[in-house]
Amino acid sequence: MFTLNCKGKLITTDVPLVMGIINATPDSFYEGDLNKGMDGILALATKMLAEGATILDIGGQSTRPGSERISAENEIERVIPVIKLIHNNFPDAILSIDTYQSTVAIAAVEAGAGIVNDVSAGELDKNMIAAVAALRVPYICMHLKGTPNTMQQYTDYENVLKEVLDYFVYKIKECRDAGIKDIIIDPGFGFAKNATHNFTLLKNLHILKMLDCPILAGISRKSTIYKTLGITAAGALNGTTVLNTLALNNGANILRVHDVKEAMEAVKLIECYKIV
Repeated sequence: MFTLNCKGKLITTDVPLVMGIINATPDSFYEGDLNKGMDGILALATKMLAEGATILDIGGQSTRPGSERISAENEIERVIPVIKLIHNNFPDAILSIDTYQSTVAIAAVEAGAGIVNDVSAGELDKNMIAAVAALRVPYICMHLKGTPNTMQQYTDYENVLKEVLDYFVYKIKECRDAGIKDIIIDPGFGFAKNATHNFTLLKNLHILKMLDCPILAGISRKSTIYKTLGITAAGALNGTTVLNTLALNNGANILRVHDVKEAMEAVKLIECYKIV
């Protein structure tokens, strides 16, 4: 079990947690929640919290392959109103900012976020790790090679599990040396990885437990599911639940999902399964 201090709000992983995705961007690979307007975003946050989400992850920049990069200023304009809206209506909710830009992370935590979720683990902004240490919030480090624009060019691995494990050994030390107390690791399903790599990491997720950090699995509605099944992201809920269940059984502490209700059901059933 891990305890995470999110700006004075403590959460534990004795039972796996569910993180709901809120896309404050018009160009997400699945749904751009910003298109629903602020009322729609608040309704989505309300629904996710009612269904059992412990964390809401708010992002203002799509990281799908080939997505357009935007400036920190534009990203701040997208996410800060969303964070303030949800924080004002649900002051006890744990909010996470999904960004690789340190200035966005700082502004988001000042506005009410309590976790920083960085797909680059500090590689795309060398100020990020020091900034998170100063903010004193948990840091989600994800494995990524290249950038979201170029990552599909970097899918050659001799041993994907070993490379991801070695990467986190280095990153965890870097974060701890900087003063970050609570580190969460995310193997980065779909980021510079093909379907075989993703299934390999999922099958061996328990190996990452040796790093003694909470493990986040973010595979919700991704191409490994819908391309394998010959469907679309919109039809990938059942496949997502199957892979979330495998992730839980293999040691995931946090599920990052678009569909909270179904993820919570998977958590409950797996917990019952494990105790018999």
